[in-house]
Amino acid sequence: MNRQRILEKIRAVGAEGKGVVALYNEISAIVAEEAYTDAQAARRGSCACYLSVEFLVGRAFYNNLMEAGILEDVQKILAEKGADIADFEQIGDAALGNGGLGRLAACFLDSAAAEGLPLYGYGIRYKYGLFRQKFEDGYQTEYPDDWQRFGDPWSFRREDEAREIAFADMTVRAVPYDMPVIGKRTNILRLFQAEGSPAAEKISEYLYPADDTEEGKLLRLRQEYFFSAAAVGELVERFIVEHGEKFELFPRYNSIQLNDTHPVLAVAEFVRVLTEEHRVPFPKAVALARQAFNYTNHTILPEALECWPEKYLKKILPHILRVLKRLDSFARREFSSLGCTAEEAAQMAVKSGKTYRMASLAVFIGRRVNGVAKLHSDIIRRDLFPAAAKYYPEKFCNQTNGVTQRRWLELCDAPLASFLDKWARGWRQDFEKISALSKNIEDGSAISEFIAAKEAGKRALYEAVKKRDGAELLPNAIVYAQIKRLHEYKRQLMTAFAVLEIYFQLKRGELPDFAPSVFLFGAKSAPSYFRAKGIIKFINDVAAMIAADGEVNQKLQVVFVADYGVSYAEKIVAGSDVSLQVSAAGLEASGTGNMKFMMNGAVTCGTMDGANIEIFERAGRENNYVFGAEADELERLRREGYSPAAYLAQDEDARRALEMLQTFPDERGYYKELYDSLTVGASWHKPDHYFIFRDLGEYVRALLQINRDYQDRRAFAEKQMKNVASSAYFSSDRTVRGYAAEIWGLCDEK
Repeated sequence: MNRQRILEKIRAVGAEGKGVVALYNEISAIVAEEAYTDAQAARRGSCACYLSVEFLVGRAFYNNLMEAGILEDVQKILAEKGADIADFEQIGDAALGNGGLGRLAACFLDSAAAEGLPLYGYGIRYKYGLFRQKFEDGYQTEYPDDWQRFGDPWSFRREDEAREIAFADMTVRAVPYDMPVIGKRTNILRLFQAEGSPAAEKISEYLYPADDTEEGKLLRLRQEYFFSAAAVGELVERFIVEHGEKFELFPRYNSIQLNDTHPVLAVAEFVRVLTEEHRVPFPKAVALARQAFNYTNHTILPEALECWPEKYLKKILPHILRVLKRLDSFARREFSSLGCTAEEAAQMAVKSGKTYRMASLAVFIGRRVNGVAKLHSDIIRRDLFPAAAKYYPEKFCNQTNGVTQRRWLELCDAPLASFLDKWARGWRQDFEKISALSKNIEDGSAISEFIAAKEAGKRALYEAVKKRDGAELLPNAIVYAQIKRLHEYKRQLMTAFAVLEIYFQLKRGELPDFAPSVFLFGAKSAPSYFRAKGIIKFINDVAAMIAADGEVNQKLQVVFVADYGVSYAEKIVAGSDVSLQVSAAGLEASGTGNMKFMMNGAVTCGTMDGANIEIFERAGRENNYVFGAEADELERLRREGYSPAAYLAQDEDARRALEMLQTFPDERGYYKELYDSLTVGASWHKPDHYFIFRDLGEYVRALLQINRDYQDRRAFAEKQMKNVASSAYFSSDRTVRGYAAEIWGLCDEK
């Protein structure tokens, strides 16, 4: 990129009389056009292709200018024109993802560009991103998120590369929009928009349409095939243009990463295209797929392991059903040749009854299959895919997740970044150098400056919460944050119960030296997830009850911020003291929020789950707060029997917290459903499926220990500094280098 030419063009922009949005769009377009030209010229040779149903890119402006090395220059130019670069914060996020899955994908693209690695993303250009969330009487209400209302200067429509995607009942045009991803090299995120008819356009209208109806499930299936087929079509066509039909070379030039099970239909489409359109023999097509495709598993939860009923496939994708049947037969013959038992073959088979299992197909085809934290990778080998791990052990590996320190420290936490410039010199250029902070942890000046940096981040958070949610956070408070997708296994409900136990103790006068504490929640529930929406309402009811209680509301506060997203997260991770990572052990594959908090100097209060374990190993258990049963114990309790009643009988405050589900008004039946799920279970699970009451008492004690420790601010700051100093391993730069070397076979082009 010619940075000087970009800056000259920006200097020529007239700012007078222009609104913020118009100025934002004009400057963004200048940078984007230069970057896109660079990206097109760079695309040649071998590359990796990242297929994901989500790319939670967030606000592009600041990150792209920082990656281009011109952020400070543009800030000065705008100031000379009487404009403030901070005004561009009102431009909304491109919320094309729900949580960690999409944010990880975006971090990988950022890191690959920064590392000079050719990685290209493929997904869907949703008309509406993840819904905008408002609270009405404490209830989540969803509104369409028209993220393009501000314009989209970072995308380039490629009408000339549109292609037809065939369903049984319609043909859809997949029109690509390219977003440049800036770094040492410029890569491209290509998002496909569905066009052709009103029915066709629905395919790319909403991220994760409600799938509690058959119509919703079919739309989801259409979405997944739509972008998978469009990506495969492009990759095959590009290959033929460059190499002819020498398909034996395809895996040398294309390594395709399936980000979870949503894009796994790409495997069937690839085999179909080669066999039916290019007359490649079926066994050879399968062999090529097994060299080209790789699969990342992100969860062991059954509901996230895509399974498609045969009747749905027959209705709208009969050409894919035909291929899936052949793939299942091919796999079963191979299992037989390997000497698998009938039970083992059934575990690995693509077809189970009248359902096709995308995870099984991904594992059978994938050259490499990886988990995203050490514990998670162990679990998928031992529990999720044991037969495959037995017969194909060479497939399985681990790549612990990471986040880009450029967005999640350098950009979002300027005070801390400036502090590190002095005490860990060179960290911006080489993140491993952040470890130099360890040598200065006991330096009195360093501790004082660190505390000042954290307080500056906290002030920015307070201002953001007041501006966006109208809430005045308690002054001089410890900020505990739990921000993530709302799901029962993540146990936001357990945090609410823990807050209630602390509330009861405060009311009884048992915590006379309790330091003011703010519990900050941010999360969205899937619109059709009844229990999750009930948890949101419950937390808001708890918040309102505490706020109205003059005896405790200057000591304890609960705030659930609305419409949590990437830009809000940037403020929260910079301003928080404690990161709450409290999933039931063995269920959180990795987490990435825990890494963002760690980089920004929050201690982790969490279970031995996912990447928490690796955080504790590197930063030290003594510098974090570990509680709860480990995965092996919970597995034993599942086998031998678990009774929440036994724990409730020993903890009066836990019983009182539970009873609050029967105390608050419950017009929609949310609380009855939650209460029953914890006490009597449901048709598909036993009581307290996620072991809240097993871990609750230990959790409360950990939170109170944090409160006591924080009051020695300097000693607590040492714990925080140790976490920052130990965070280099959790950079997505390290992660993407691991993928490039161990999975994609890419040469480092740095």
